[in-house]
Amino acid sequence: MKHKFRENLTGYLFISPWLIGFFVFTLYPFCQSFYLSLTRYNIIQDPKFIGLANYRMMLFQDDLFWKSLWVTIRFALVSVPVVLVTGVLLALLLNINVKGMTVFRTIFYLPSIVPAVGTTAIFMWILNPQVGLVNKILAWFGVQGPVWLNDPQWSMWSLVLMAMWGAGGSMVIYLAGLKDIPQYLYEAATLDGASSLTKTRVITLPMLSPVIFFNLVMGVISTFQYFTQAFMISNGSGGPEDSTLFYALYMFQRSWKYLDLGYGSAMAWVLFVIIVAITTVIFRTQRKWVHYGR
Repeated sequence: MKHKFRENLTGYLFISPWLIGFFVFTLYPFCQSFYLSLTRYNIIQDPKFIGLANYRMMLFQDDLFWKSLWVTIRFALVSVPVVLVTGVLLALLLNINVKGMTVFRTIFYLPSIVPAVGTTAIFMWILNPQVGLVNKILAWFGVQGPVWLNDPQWSMWSLVLMAMWGAGGSMVIYLAGLKDIPQYLYEAATLDGASSLTKTRVITLPMLSPVIFFNLVMGVISTFQYFTQAFMISNGSGGPEDSTLFYALYMFQRSWKYLDLGYGSAMAWVLFVIIVAITTVIFRTQRKWVHYGR
């Protein structure tokens, strides 16, 4: 018994740094945020318990809550499919065995490792209506470019363009998935007279579906937490005309601009429930289109 106890104690000692970190930096803040969502709290004063008042106000009285949620959903509906398709197409293109392909893979991957702040700063210059590169190119063809980031009709599409810029991250994962597809499947399809398009539709995409599923889930989760780019291009306001007022940005405003941390915590929990619900639906649909195994 003593020997077994010592073995167990040794094991617990080895994992104790992780356990302490988990309880202090994950579990405690997780539980504390739920408690704060039931209070009125502004840092200066002690939290005052108000029950579900924050949730009622959010769902039935706060128009900006619904607007920010709609902005986020609309962005997700556009950017997630665009980034997925872009990543798959790039992976298929860069999977061709030709000399120097490693260089092109590196070039397409590099933008994805640039920090979001740096990428946004670059695009703020590229899309600048006066000195930006895009409008200068359009002017060569006699086209008057829009004001992009300051136009409610174009600001969202500008952010979608930024999202496409980072498609190299998912491209690398797709490339790894493509390398894992057995070559004998393509050889058998060639013997049957299948075209390249048929091979892609019948072999490549089904075999790549687990990777597509993974990137879909991760893309949806990250999109609903979209913050940095929207904060930078609007200077934290969510403008123009709330067209870039994403959910996470509005949550930040309520928490730190207005010091309503109880309301911000309630928004965080609603976001958690929304993400869990959407990912659950996606997981339920995988039976119909995701193919595991060979």
